[in-house]
Amino acid sequence: MNSNRKIKTWALSATAAAQLAASPAMSQQNDWNFAASLYLFAPETTVGATTPFGPVEGELSFSDAISNLDFAFMGTFEARNARWGFIADYMLNDLSFESDTPRSAFSGLNTEFKTQILNGYVTYRAYASPGVQLDFAAGFRWFDMETKFTLQSGRLPERKTTVQDDWVDPVVGARIGFKISERWSGTVFADYGGFSSGSETWQTLLTANYALNDRWDLRAGYRYLSVDHDIGGIDFSFTQSGPLFGATYRF
Repeated sequence: MNSNRKIKTWALSATAAAQLAASPAMSQQNDWNFAASLYLFAPETTVGATTPFGPVEGELSFSDAISNLDFAFMGTFEARNARWGFIADYMLNDLSFESDTPRSAFSGLNTEFKTQILNGYVTYRAYASPGVQLDFAAGFRWFDMETKFTLQSGRLPERKTTVQDDWVDPVVGARIGFKISERWSGTVFADYGGFSSGSETWQTLLTANYALNDRWDLRAGYRYLSVDHDIGGIDFSFTQSGPLFGATYRF
């Protein structure tokens, strides 16, 4: 690989999105190897916050996730050189959905939720064998969101509030990759971060991977992501959980 291509690929790795489940089967030679992924995450979503008129919580079921999705982009980039590696995982979601409210004073709750999440990690391969690889990771989760809650009129008139902020949480994690057969493999990833009274986040990811050939893998799995953050005295909470499907190209 010439120097110009190395520089170009390195720049892409700093900004492109990368899936946490990118294949751990990277070369142990002293040379850079890369894996890029696109994937679809269609989860159940719960968004809650304290507001001037009390706590509100919007819920979107898995069965309605696709039909209520206004726009999304999800992708990954991973770079590895011997034991050291870098992962970037990016998700952009624009959702709008309605849910019931336990308060009889309002007829329902409309939630408009726009979020960007960028996970960045430095990884270190602590163990490698033909069948199992173990990586430790340390990095950050950047979260940028704007949520609009509308309590629809009932016995009381309509009320609206907007919660908006962006912040960065440090995170640490680990990933295990294991070979099942010649074409099948699995990946387990978990991380935890925040480390402060006003911010906490964690996630888990499980995938089954099928190698079409030396370059392409198909992936299916399950992801759970949780975020709790204090925004100027407002307790904001966000969870997503559901299936994930994607494809990875290695080069």
